[in-house]
Amino acid sequence: MKSMELEHTYQASLDYLVNLTTFGMNFGLERIRELLKRLGNPEKKLQVVHVGGTNGKGSTTVMVARILREAGYKVGVFTSPHLHDYRERITINGQMIPKEWVVQMISILRPHLEDMVAEGFEHPTEFEVSTALAFLYFAQEEIDYAIVEVGLGGAIDSTNVVTPLISVITNVAMDHMDYLGPDVVSIAKVKAGIIKPESLVVTAAQDPDVIQVLRDTAKANNVPLFIVGEDVHWESIWSGELEQEFDLVGLHSTYYKLRLHLIGPHQLRNAATAVTVCELLQSNCGVIIPREAVYAGLRNVEWPGRLEMLSLNPKILLDGAHNVDGARALAEALPLYSRDRLILCMGMLADKEREKVVDMLVPMAEEIVITRPNSPRAGDWLALGKLAEQHGRPVQCIEDPKEAVIYALSRLGEKDMLCVTGSLYMLADARQALIEELKKK
Repeated sequence: MKSMELEHTYQASLDYLVNLTTFGMNFGLERIRELLKRLGNPEKKLQVVHVGGTNGKGSTTVMVARILREAGYKVGVFTSPHLHDYRERITINGQMIPKEWVVQMISILRPHLEDMVAEGFEHPTEFEVSTALAFLYFAQEEIDYAIVEVGLGGAIDSTNVVTPLISVITNVAMDHMDYLGPDVVSIAKVKAGIIKPESLVVTAAQDPDVIQVLRDTAKANNVPLFIVGEDVHWESIWSGELEQEFDLVGLHSTYYKLRLHLIGPHQLRNAATAVTVCELLQSNCGVIIPREAVYAGLRNVEWPGRLEMLSLNPKILLDGAHNVDGARALAEALPLYSRDRLILCMGMLADKEREKVVDMLVPMAEEIVITRPNSPRAGDWLALGKLAEQHGRPVQCIEDPKEAVIYALSRLGEKDMLCVTGSLYMLADARQALIEELKKK
């Protein structure tokens, strides 16, 4: 297929996928199971590590994948959302699914979707179709392992059709309460839905009530539960602005002077979780992971938009802290970065606990720029500005994220730092604008 023709057909396939968002967030597994059955159940051909949780599931997913990749395996990763390119969601050994494959997969999927609707099924959602597309691609490419990130919740998320080797629940915090429940115990019960018989369970949760829910669910499924922080311990040695070093006492081995380019104390917990998963894969599932693969995997892992130092001069930090727990992790990490003044550019969705996030982050900044995420869930985005003004800081509200971040950049002195944070929908636009602006300098 010629490049122009490919671009045209790829864009048409992508438009078809995006248009499926009109079917909204429609939970339940009936549609995805029916669709996968019609595709020959590709998910049953995969060896899966299933990663859920409120925060840290993306980072943990890519760390596990990178360690396995360094050990010589062919590793598929399914994550969401993406920053700049839909194909970031579906990768094998760090390479995005080729455009030709997206076109081919959509052409395979589309008749099945039309048949399902004709036969009286509800139309699968965009996320369900993306999940099926990923599983089909991974099965056809005969990968060794699939590291699959839960989209939202657990029990009724479309990824929950897999039979995992290991189920991981990084943590449970208040997020998506309108879908998952009003308190952490309710949310934990939904997230614990990915725990299956004949698998292993790993969690880095710290809340005793959450841990009890996971213990009860693991027991009901007759599977062992490993708790990072109880069964596995780590100690930070030092942290700079671009990397940190730590020691880890794992389930089966001790690792001294591990290096990680993802910054923040929370990433050490995620790294400890990833190493625990890999140790269990080795001890229980016959996966061969040399010690050097653990060191190289953590040293080489990348995860854009999560405490990402985009530039040192000018100093620009990007972080998708889209909920209270994420904001807390950012607040803990900000003192690691030297600067005279902090300019904070923020944009959050309306269904988040915005007041708590503002209370944590705004007092750390000298100037605030508020913007609107490119999402139907943005709601009254100016309300975020009113909350920020209550802290007595100068606040500028600029609706377009690209304009907002360029304005924020113009406010930087030589030794100041810009931190862009909030919804990943906003961060993607801001990141692209900053990359283009930095090229001009």
